[in-house]
Amino acid sequence: MAKLSQKENFMRIARRQEPEYVPVSVFARDRAPFMTMADPAVIGTFRGRDGGYDPWGVHYVTNAETNYAAIPEPGNFILKDVRKWRDVIHKPDYSGFDWEKAAADDRAKYLRDPEQTMFTISGFGDLFQQFIGMMGFTEGLCALYEEEDEVAELLDYMLEFALYITKNVLDYYKPEGYYLLDDSASKLTPFMSPEVFNRLFVPRYKQILDLANEREIPIFYHNCGRCEDFIEPMGDIGVAVWDPAQVQNDLKALHQKLGRKVAINGGYEYQKPPEWPDVKEDDVRQTVYDTFQDLAPGGGFIFSGRMVTYDYSDPMVQKVNGWITDEALRLSETFYK
Repeated sequence: MAKLSQKENFMRIARRQEPEYVPVSVFARDRAPFMTMADPAVIGTFRGRDGGYDPWGVHYVTNAETNYAAIPEPGNFILKDVRKWRDVIHKPDYSGFDWEKAAADDRAKYLRDPEQTMFTISGFGDLFQQFIGMMGFTEGLCALYEEEDEVAELLDYMLEFALYITKNVLDYYKPEGYYLLDDSASKLTPFMSPEVFNRLFVPRYKQILDLANEREIPIFYHNCGRCEDFIEPMGDIGVAVWDPAQVQNDLKALHQKLGRKVAINGGYEYQKPPEWPDVKEDDVRQTVYDTFQDLAPGGGFIFSGRMVTYDYSDPMVQKVNGWITDEALRLSETFYK
């Protein structure tokens, strides 16, 4: 039987099926990714390198310290008191928006090789990040615990807009996957308890994701940091792939429990050892092998990761990353045989 393309094999995982081989995310300009995530033009370009305003009027800025990732402008939050959100927060009006043109333009912008790359689209369903963008972390997290009823009403107001965006991107863009991006955890701990997450966010996410589930479109969920407590309930409402699954989580236990129900995309980091730069190639390759042994059995795993550093121009870093990629690609071909 002919070997599946990287896209076909990746889509098997997104559909909770057994893959032919382990997908490996390779960081290379000359190679098309097996998935691309597009932000629809309707929400603007505020997440880009130059920042800007999101649909609610939150100002996003960038700088070298954030590696030009956009963040809400510090100290300039639009909502000071969640009890007064009705006076401040107003839904944007996109009644005259040309969805057909936007879909064609965005597909051309984000999708380089439709034969090799799965096209996914965001529906602006990141309710937690939008809320924190309005209030900032200090006031926003306090509001979650002190004024839950008010927060719930605000989230319902925001949800109407997310449902409008999601329905239209699914109808006009006709994506092969739907992407929910909503970081709700730090490196070491969630920003809220599982109970609050399950009460305030999961039921509202479900309304958004049901639109994709009804169309049998696979669902991807982006959540950084230690968010393992949130993954099972998200799987229950339709999430098929979680990324980036970072090593701060008990990934082996999650994989053993959830298997192909929620695939792990990530699962690997190589930290500089104390003896750096004196590292042995066999030792580096062993860390990749160990990750495959923990997370690849039975399917539901996409390998993604490399050395943790900001200095990717360092020749030794490049060498180590080369070993990591080479070993992952070798195991990708042989693990299920």
